[in-house]
Amino acid sequence: MDKIYLKNIKVYAYHGCMEEEKKIGSDYIVNLVVHTDLSLSCKSDELKDTVDYVVLLDIVKNQMKARANLLENVADRIVNKIVSQLPSVKKAVVRIAKINPPINGDIDEVMIRREKKREKT
Repeated sequence: MDKIYLKNIKVYAYHGCMEEEKKIGSDYIVNLVVHTDLSLSCKSDELKDTVDYVVLLDIVKNQMKARANLLENVADRIVNKIVSQLPSVKKAVVRIAKINPPINGDIDEVMIRREKKREKT
C-alpha cells in the first residue's frame, strides 16, 4: 500500500481541560499519513486520481478549529472524517503534539496517535 504524508502541520488551537487553555490556546504540530493506492495517479498524472493534499490539510485545519478537551477527540474526528470523505483512503494515521503543555514538568510536547482503517464491505 502506498502512503501520502503531511508532515509538521503547524496549528494554533484552543484544546485542553484547563480554563487557561480554552482562552489562551497553544501551538500544535499535526502529522498525517494516509494509506492509499497511487498506481492510477502515477500513470495518469491527474489530481482526480489521487488523494488531494489540500483536502487533507483542510480536514486537519477544520477539525483543529473545533475545540475539544482532549486531543484524543480531535484525532478521532480527523481520521474519521478522512476515511468517510475520501473513499480511496484505506487507512489514516494522525499524530497531534501539543507544544509546551501546561503541566508541572520540563517537557517539550505531549503527543497522541490515532488510526482508523476502512471497514471492509
